[in-house]
Amino acid sequence: MANSAEQETQHALLVVFGQFALEIGLISGIQGVKLDQKTYEHSPQTKILEFLITILSGAKYLQEISLAAHPLDKDVALAQAWGQICWADYSGVSRTLSGLSWAEVRALVAVLEQVGQPFIDRELKLLRSLGQTIRIDGDLTGIPVSNTSRTYPNATYGHMDDEIRLGYQAGMTSLHSPTYGRLWLSVEHHAGDTVSCTQAETLVLAAEKRTGLRPRRRTELLLARLEAFREERQPAEKRLESQKVALEKAHSAKHETLTQLQEAQLTPATKPERIHSLERRCVRRAQAITAAQKRLEKTLRLLQEHDEEEQVLQTRLHRFEQENVDNPDPIEIRFRMDAGFGTYSNIALLIEMGYELYTKLHNHKVVQALQRKVQPETTWTRVGKNAEMVAWSTLKLDHCPYPLHVGLERFHTGDKKLKHSALAYFGNVPVIEDLPAWFGTYNGRQTIEAGIKEAKQVFFIHRLKVRSEPAIYLQEAMAIFAANFIRWATVWIEQNSEQNENQFQVRKMGIKRQVQVAGHTSAKVILNSKGMLLGFSPASSLAGKSLQFRTAISPDRPNYFLPFSTILALIVQKLR
Repeated sequence: MANSAEQETQHALLVVFGQFALEIGLISGIQGVKLDQKTYEHSPQTKILEFLITILSGAKYLQEISLAAHPLDKDVALAQAWGQICWADYSGVSRTLSGLSWAEVRALVAVLEQVGQPFIDRELKLLRSLGQTIRIDGDLTGIPVSNTSRTYPNATYGHMDDEIRLGYQAGMTSLHSPTYGRLWLSVEHHAGDTVSCTQAETLVLAAEKRTGLRPRRRTELLLARLEAFREERQPAEKRLESQKVALEKAHSAKHETLTQLQEAQLTPATKPERIHSLERRCVRRAQAITAAQKRLEKTLRLLQEHDEEEQVLQTRLHRFEQENVDNPDPIEIRFRMDAGFGTYSNIALLIEMGYELYTKLHNHKVVQALQRKVQPETTWTRVGKNAEMVAWSTLKLDHCPYPLHVGLERFHTGDKKLKHSALAYFGNVPVIEDLPAWFGTYNGRQTIEAGIKEAKQVFFIHRLKVRSEPAIYLQEAMAIFAANFIRWATVWIEQNSEQNENQFQVRKMGIKRQVQVAGHTSAKVILNSKGMLLGFSPASSLAGKSLQFRTAISPDRPNYFLPFSTILALIVQKLR
């Protein structure tokens, strides 16, 4: 090839990812973030890119940058592919990450979101053109650290993986994508003691911010709820007035008894028994005042709580009315969440926010109440291999302001015992008519559970590579970005590579094997002005396979096509 450069790499697919990163503006975006750190051998932006590649490589520990069998920082071809002359030692990367401020991390995360936004926007447009419902899932996952550690800032104890562990929580939302299967929308960093029932609105708002879409707020339901809520106040107000009267009577009775006691004590002829009786009556009158005061205070607290909740609902109504005005093109969106989020307050909120809602009920007492509704002659519908359901339409549950379609599930376990749970639905789908479809649609939220599993087993989001809290959040954001990035890159490679009999079918490998196998396979990289040829090593599991595709020459990489000897000389000069 004319004007070509040939190099060896131990990280074949990561080299290709560098081409893709260059094309979508990821490299220039990160390099454009202002970081308040000095440049010595390497710029802080270079080390941020190196951290992202470490996550893309599936490294468990930051030290693998320099101490793995094939260190990332020794792979010159990889650095070249990502627009850099060479990489820093892992210790330098660690120091840069430790020095990041929250503002700098948010700027870096904003770049990741900006780079990924066109892909998300295209998928949303495709979903709408196909007439498909936009499906969003939300969940909270624990990121534990050692229970004896004292070096992770603001780590707290909470429920993680069915245990009480020290660490953090990550709130995550994902979008069902017809092209990529699953795309992460957002991740939020939380303290370890954060619980799911407090995060439903946070997850929904994060998804709305990322997609730029939201359904029409159901203000008519919220207005009716407010009116009913105000009517519920009337009995308490009447009770308050009667309790005020009762308290006044109790004070009058005590005053009267005290007067009688004082008169009896001043009368020599009064029998001791009479005085003793009046003294005991005074005690009873004082006790009656205390009881009346407690009843009055309880009612006052109840009315105060009622006022505060009414104010919350009124504020919500005003906000939703304005959001409807600002949202001339509302769409239908389905949101699925597990039982941890399925409190009545969360259910009511998401209904009012306009969502089609699939969830499990948080309150276990509902399951017991539903079990009591089941009669011996009740017919159960098989909905899964070991699962059956019975359901009730528009069931009004105590403390839930809106009627729900409610289904009771029972699962046959191996020990011949039955496990029960309750599903709830709000929307326009007649789920009662097709219980297997209802069961399947709700359990389709396992896609986010699979995504969390992938984030932990492939990108090791739960193995913290840093101990600075801003950098921990950056790792969380980069882990979900990496999962999206590889899916985008897979389609890009397929669309841009030359088709031949030795073509490496990257899509067939799946994300895990792309990271753990293709990302750590040796290959020969040949580049010229027309494109790249990647030939996998004969000693690798991909022997005989190759990738050839067109790439653009970019000013981001002025040294990209220099001879290898010249590149080495530049590296030596840079390190002096």
